[in-house]
Amino acid sequence: MILVYIEIRDGKVKRSSLEALSAAKRMSEDLGAATAVFVGNDLGDIAEEAFRYGAEKAYFLESPALSRYSPSAYALALSALIEETKPSAVLFSATSMGRDLSPRLAAKLGVSMISDATRLSVREGKIEAVRPIFAGKALATFSLDSSPQMLSLRPNVFPLGEPQNKSGEVIKKEVEVPEDRLRDRVAEVIKEEGAELDVTEADIIVSGGRGMKGPENFELLKGLAQILPHAAVGASRSAVDSGWIDHQHQVGQTGKTVSPNLYMAFGVSGAIQHLAGMSSSKTIVAVNKDPEAPIFKIADFGIIGDLFQVIPPLKEELQKVLAE
Repeated sequence: MILVYIEIRDGKVKRSSLEALSAAKRMSEDLGAATAVFVGNDLGDIAEEAFRYGAEKAYFLESPALSRYSPSAYALALSALIEETKPSAVLFSATSMGRDLSPRLAAKLGVSMISDATRLSVREGKIEAVRPIFAGKALATFSLDSSPQMLSLRPNVFPLGEPQNKSGEVIKKEVEVPEDRLRDRVAEVIKEEGAELDVTEADIIVSGGRGMKGPENFELLKGLAQILPHAAVGASRSAVDSGWIDHQHQVGQTGKTVSPNLYMAFGVSGAIQHLAGMSSSKTIVAVNKDPEAPIFKIADFGIIGDLFQVIPPLKEELQKVLAE
């Protein structure tokens, strides 16, 4: 059995978790059936989407103490299930929550883990995972001797399987979380006013760097993102450090790792830390006045020019094309 942690945000299953579930389904002949696990309280019929993407059954770990994310409580609930069911592997999506929860769980179980995998294969019952190292300069292949094999998968890299009209078994388990074991809890969730699509969930990312010259010019990128389907605004670390845009938009080694279908970089020089977070994008378009900017080395298409002269006509042409 391959156990896949399914992340829920705002009552919805995150696409990146379904990508991990699809990856588990493709390995099921070698490692056992793909099985979803949900953690929360009063989860309802949310398992239906997991069954459509390959889960044979789903575990619901429920408790009032799990209604909001708590690293210690979630790790406690998952470790008990893993010790009971003895899965061959446990998969997470390498989202913010997945990166927080999976190493805590691995430490609790006393096993090793591979984080941010971008390719998977199975050889003699072991998962071989490829992941970037040295800030994306090289790729390395790893396998695990500990059991269960625990991995987190980079979002937007693994393709979704074809959805099927199927159902499966839901196994509900009441979880006891003693107060003395609950070391952390979310007291309140405060959402940014007018919150936008998260960059890790976007199919298209319109990103800006130091070349944007100020916070007011990010409105140009927001306007461009608004006319594109399922698009979000990203930023380099220099733009975030300058206070031009919030950290939640930051792409890179110290920000978020993304792999959209299209990454458009405006005024982004392409420091290695930024490239580490977006180099696996399907198509990269770069606009920069500096012909020697490192971003051009990985870009599929590049424009050497002033972004303030490029964005208005680009937006106009996109509006025409999308209106047809």
